[in-house]
Amino acid sequence: MSTYDPMADPPELTILLLGDAEVGKSTYLSRLTLGSHPTTTDLPTLHDLDQPFTFDIKMYNRPYRFSFHDTSTPSTYTLLRPHLIILCYSIASRPSLHSLRTHWNPLISTHFSPASDSIPVITLGLKRDLRREDDPAVVWPQEGVRVAQEMRCDRYCECSARTGELCREVFEDVARTAAMTTTREGGRTAPPDCVVQ
Repeated sequence: MSTYDPMADPPELTILLLGDAEVGKSTYLSRLTLGSHPTTTDLPTLHDLDQPFTFDIKMYNRPYRFSFHDTSTPSTYTLLRPHLIILCYSIASRPSLHSLRTHWNPLISTHFSPASDSIPVITLGLKRDLRREDDPAVVWPQEGVRVAQEMRCDRYCECSARTGELCREVFEDVARTAAMTTTREGGRTAPPDCVVQ
């Protein structure tokens, strides 16, 4: 880690969530606003015009400020210079996973190049609570990991923002990955290491 100056402003890290409409990005961000109350089912309503959604956290004994944006940000998301990109899909929608490979991942290299080679990317499966064994439309973890590896993503995670299942673990993974972008080595791993949470 770089030398920490306690008098300096905390590093502000831009995190961009990409993915099709209705995959659960806003619900996930809404869950994050609850902080230490992850089990409640009453999630606050977030408004697109209020973006970015900012969270101040402390990690590695230093403060960080995370600014989350998604594709409905009032400013054009392709003009952002994110420190971390999260590719989101719905576990209940196989087409939304396919869209990550055919639309959203190619968009990263198109709009964020040449920095795209150094931006860490996490694949996040949302709506985990909707996975049913008898539903052929759902995506299983091994399928999500395979697609994440094919896209050369750094991590693979899943959670249910509706129930709170694994949301804390996913946020910790996001926070660690984002914080690594402030180090000399940067946040991109080589070769990519996908981990199921």
